[in-house]
Amino acid sequence: QVQLVESGGGLVQPGGSLRLSCTASESINRLYDMGWYRQAPGKPLELAAIITSSGSTNYADSVKGRFTISRDNAKNTVDLQMNSLKPEDTAVHYCNVKIAITHTNFWGQGTQVTVSS
Repeated sequence: QVQLVESGGGLVQPGGSLRLSCTASESINRLYDMGWYRQAPGKPLELAAIITSSGSTNYADSVKGRFTISRDNAKNTVDLQMNSLKPEDTAVHYCNVKIAITHTNFWGQGTQVTVSS
C-alpha cells in the first residue's frame, strides 16, 4: 500500500508563503498522477493542483498564479509552493496519488494551513 506523509502546514499572515511537502512510501512512476486537494471549513473537498505522470500541471482558478506544484520522482515527493496566501486559502490540505491504470487513490493524513492576521 502506498503511504503518504505530508508536512509544512502552519499559521501564516495574509500575503505570506508556505511550502507543503508530501513523501510517498513507494517509488513514483509513470502510472502515477499526484495532486494536492484542500477542504476549507464547511466546504467540500476540492482540487488545488495536480501534476500528472507526464509532468503536465493544472490548477484551480482560485490558486492559479500563486501556487506551484512540483514532483521529484527520485525522492518520491510532490510539493506545493503557496505564495500570496489569502484567508480563503485556510483549509486542511491533502496529498493525493492516483494510479490511473487501476483508478486507485491514496491519501495523506492532511496538514492544516491557516491564513489569518
